[in-house]
Amino acid sequence: MVLIRLPAIALASQIIPNVDEGLRDSLHIPDHIKSLALVTSTSDDVGYTALDEATKMAAVEVIYAKSFYAGAAHASGPLSGEFLGILGGVTPSEVKSGLEVAVRMINEGPAFYAVDEAGEHAYYAHTVSRTGTFLSKMAGINPGEPLAYLIAPPLEAMVGLDAALKAANVRLCVFYGPPTETNFGGGLLTGSQSSCKAAAEAFAETIKKIALSPHSLF
Repeated sequence: MVLIRLPAIALASQIIPNVDEGLRDSLHIPDHIKSLALVTSTSDDVGYTALDEATKMAAVEVIYAKSFYAGAAHASGPLSGEFLGILGGVTPSEVKSGLEVAVRMINEGPAFYAVDEAGEHAYYAHTVSRTGTFLSKMAGINPGEPLAYLIAPPLEAMVGLDAALKAANVRLCVFYGPPTETNFGGGLLTGSQSSCKAAAEAFAETIKKIALSPHSLF
């Protein structure tokens, strides 16, 4: 089986140097945060991963991160994609640094892979070697601990998660029950870095097997 990498694209990125008090109140922004950086992406899961990376590389924190309903194929506009992320920092230079990391990660970092030539049957099986403050908070683990970030279409995600959990000494921290906003499913698993990697590999292999034999038991 030939895998096709489906790179994400950062569609738009903007900086608000000094956020208005009305927007601050609506987004529940902490008092010490003065500047915001916003980014949209064609992939929500890559976007979440990129925001986490930004928290490791710059003095920023994630203020807002949301997936859009039905995914990028049904986006509300040409710059919407399927995700909006907002980073906050004390100064414009800090959020600019974080935004640069996030955009680079979206465009050049981890990606979904398709198991069909049309690029429609895709999964995300990424090992985060060392989490930042964002994903660690989501998963209820300490910053710096590893995660296996596993996403696939609904049936494949459930069978894949089962295989991943059985393949290595990992535990399920977050369960994304299908359908999510983008009609996928999956979860975040933690363990040692090698265990997370083994779990991600088992997840990916399971998706491939299901693609080849949708009605087979194995």
